[in-house]
Amino acid sequence: MTSSAFQSLILPFRQKLYCFAFRLLGNEEDAKDVVQDAFIRVWNNREKMPELQSLEAWCMRITRNVALDRLKSRKYRITDDLDRAGEVPSVHQTPHQHAEKSDMMRRVHAAIARLPEKYRTVLQLRDMDGLSYQEISDMLEIGLAEVKINLHRARKTVREQLQNLQVYGIQ
Repeated sequence: MTSSAFQSLILPFRQKLYCFAFRLLGNEEDAKDVVQDAFIRVWNNREKMPELQSLEAWCMRITRNVALDRLKSRKYRITDDLDRAGEVPSVHQTPHQHAEKSDMMRRVHAAIARLPEKYRTVLQLRDMDGLSYQEISDMLEIGLAEVKINLHRARKTVREQLQNLQVYGIQ
């Protein structure tokens, strides 16, 4: 593979890989580093590309592995940046509405952060990145049924945590 082919085939995934790494790590600089390391790994393994069904899924899997390695090696903790990542201020909201929405988003992100890694990853890939079940299955190297089960369990756990918080005030 030539560098121009790499630029045309792989570099368009940069933003998606960055967003994925950012959600896993919760830090801008670390997410940029992870994407850079992932691109290096992709380049070093470019001879495998003709065998692949989905280059995007392969790149996402490499990014995930690099991010998880970073989490494990540094005992990394998700920061408040994750809570702010999904918030987009609206000009049509009153301060009270904005505060309620921000509080709810903080609770949702906290509930997602408490999920086991396999549930959190599937939930993020499906509901935040919009990947298909098959793409997630290929990326994580798990069966399609396991993807659906993990997604169902993740959604159910988040829903129960939010309901418990609403009804009982407990997390």
